[in-house]
Amino acid sequence: MATQATAQRRFSFLQIAITLQTLTIFLQAVSAGLLLTSSYGETLHSVGARVMYGASMLYVLAAVLAWKPGGGSPRPVWHASGFLVLASFQVVLGIAHIPSVHLPLGVLMFGLSVLALARR
Repeated sequence: MATQATAQRRFSFLQIAITLQTLTIFLQAVSAGLLLTSSYGETLHSVGARVMYGASMLYVLAAVLAWKPGGGSPRPVWHASGFLVLASFQVVLGIAHIPSVHLPLGVLMFGLSVLALARR
């Protein structure tokens, strides 16, 4: 019974991490709209990028913690790691001011994050 409760706790942490990541990506879309319409939009989008990147790192940590002790499938770790790579590209593209790739990648990331959340 204790291992089942531990597995549920890890599962919950993984689900919370994916939810947080999905929420931060959505808020990045909102702050991108504010970037176009207000003076403080750039600051919000910049801070949000750091929070989103941190949420992606938390997703990797949660996936490793859910996988390693329980000996489950490493698939969530690969998904989380791939997402962190996409987040890294997103940050680089944003800093380089390449919206023609930055915006579609953001939409893709949001869709993938929602998909990961729906799987949990």
